[in-house]
Amino acid sequence: MDSPLALYRRYRPETFAQVIGQDHVTGPLRNALRHDRVNHAYLFSGPRGCGKTTSARILARSLNCAQAPVADPCGECDSCRELATGGSGSIDVIEIDAASHGGVDDARDLREKAFFAPVRDRYKIYIIDEAHMVSPQGFNALLKLVEEPPAHLRFIFATTEPEKVLPTIRSRTHHYPFRLIPPRMLSDHLSQLCESEGVAIEPAALPLVVRAGGGSARDTLSVLDQLMGGAGQDGVTHELATALLGFTPDTLLDEVIDAFAAADGAAVFGVVDKVVETGQDPRRFTEDLLRRLRDLVVVAAVPDAPVTGLIDVPRDQGERLTAQAARFGAHDLSRAADLVAAGLTEMRGATAPRLLLELICARVLLPGADHTTDGVLARLDRLEKRASIVGTGPTTGATTAEAPMPAPRARPEPEPVVQQAAPPQPASEPAESERVGERPAAPAATPAEAVVEAVVEAVGGPSGGLSLVDVRRLWPDIVEATKLRRRVAWMHLTQNSQVLALEGRTLTLGFTSAGARDSFVGGGCDEILRQAAIDVVGADWKVEAIVDPGAQPTPAPTVVRPATGRPPDPTPAPEAPERQAPTEAPDWARDEQAPVAPRSTAPTAPARTHDPESVAAAREAILATRTPGAEAAGEDPRRLADAAAHPDDPDADTNGLAGTELLQRTLGAQVIEEIPHT
Repeated sequence: MDSPLALYRRYRPETFAQVIGQDHVTGPLRNALRHDRVNHAYLFSGPRGCGKTTSARILARSLNCAQAPVADPCGECDSCRELATGGSGSIDVIEIDAASHGGVDDARDLREKAFFAPVRDRYKIYIIDEAHMVSPQGFNALLKLVEEPPAHLRFIFATTEPEKVLPTIRSRTHHYPFRLIPPRMLSDHLSQLCESEGVAIEPAALPLVVRAGGGSARDTLSVLDQLMGGAGQDGVTHELATALLGFTPDTLLDEVIDAFAAADGAAVFGVVDKVVETGQDPRRFTEDLLRRLRDLVVVAAVPDAPVTGLIDVPRDQGERLTAQAARFGAHDLSRAADLVAAGLTEMRGATAPRLLLELICARVLLPGADHTTDGVLARLDRLEKRASIVGTGPTTGATTAEAPMPAPRARPEPEPVVQQAAPPQPASEPAESERVGERPAAPAATPAEAVVEAVVEAVGGPSGGLSLVDVRRLWPDIVEATKLRRRVAWMHLTQNSQVLALEGRTLTLGFTSAGARDSFVGGGCDEILRQAAIDVVGADWKVEAIVDPGAQPTPAPTVVRPATGRPPDPTPAPEAPERQAPTEAPDWARDEQAPVAPRSTAPTAPARTHDPESVAAAREAILATRTPGAEAAGEDPRRLADAAAHPDDPDADTNGLAGTELLQRTLGAQVIEEIPHT
């Protein structure tokens, strides 16, 4: 028993009406045949498997049909039956493969035989496939014959590279360029073939078959034939197509896209590890990821793209794409697609594709480190998402084109100098040089900063739509982000400060002491806090620090360190000596919004008497500061010990200062002299 023909041979078109996706070619050819205005030479060009040779055979059948001139062959005469699929072939229709018969001797032999009249049919037709393989000498030998052929002779050249055909030959032919078949049309064609073959196929598998075929009808049918041969009782399933064709499973793509949306680096690199461990090609994964990002970009611009067929995906996957696109901003998606596309280009020929894939993922995860226009716009997308979370400001449509561009203005820069103590000033009128938050003006804002300010105003006001309640709710995340940048800033925020107010773009922090305030500002920690706020909530605040003895710092949440995995020490930190509150709080201490003059380190009030218990507690605190590795006043010794264990932290360097000197310079503390008593 003979094996059945391949699928692309069994379903090869036999009329121009059966050729799909080439109406721009088949229509004019049918009109020329119907009116008997056929040229003596044709050139069919286009990608492989798009119907060039098949159309040449159909044209030959129509020319030699007993009912000619007709637009389509009748299929009943001897010539039509001989040239049909599975036919014996006609002696008057000669097919030549120029890849093996393209020399000058082959051309001379063809020229000698061409002058003989056809045996039975109306025309002697030469179909020269892969015509670009004919040598220049062979074309020159055919030139005179193609230019002035006998009346019974017709030429049909088929090629994938028409530019390689000799221009003198090409100028004497009618050129018809073929195209790749549109995916939607090819998908419908495959569904009809599967129904004719009696094989079930899942709708989710059809796009994979079409994609593997690349728009070529022959290649697509070959892929479908392979899947049909390996199909089980359930037919051609999506799982089978994914495994045999080597595509990335949708679950992995969904997982990595969700991780990008949540900025979850651990999940992203976990997916990369799965790709490598399961034996998949990192290049194919990157290509599939780029295609998914392309679909998300289209869905973000056209929300009903899956429904209208603009994206050829099943209904359930279309719903997933819509939900995923809603978690990104348009600029964020565009930036991610650009990074993946550039990385895919670098992967070609690379010896370490996994390393390049991980670098691509790292770039996508860090828009805050990208100072280009795309990086700025990606951060603005985060700001818009944050505004939609708190329920104020527009959630969509707030783009740089719609936002008014404000005039550039100066931005305060951190001043890495510890402010010197000055003579005491009245609390109601602080000295001009000691006003908290005042710094020299910097040059005008850059265009990127101006764009940020413009979009901030368009999204939800100067503060990005955040209220004081929202800031306090998000404060733990912001403080935790400062820990990744500078540990000292995190220690100040968790031990010595509290959020007091948010007015416009100014965030006011209250510190328990002037020394803590001066150390925070002088060390540039306010700039660290500003950058952390941009990364976490998308708000660019000006941080103003004031002294507020009544501030109650929010301690950092207790977590297990990922480096060692050991649980936190359950032993409570030693309590600092209680401060004796002043008999009457000044006006500036009661008003949380008023600027406050820093407290002078020199004593301004007469010495007060202390009871024996307070003196004993003070003595213990002083002795603790004089021992190696002693903690700063009011700070957790376990945290200082942890900081000392990291010598790469530049902020943990004490420059060899003793405990007392470190307290005085860093926190502005006063050393209580021991009072003799009986």
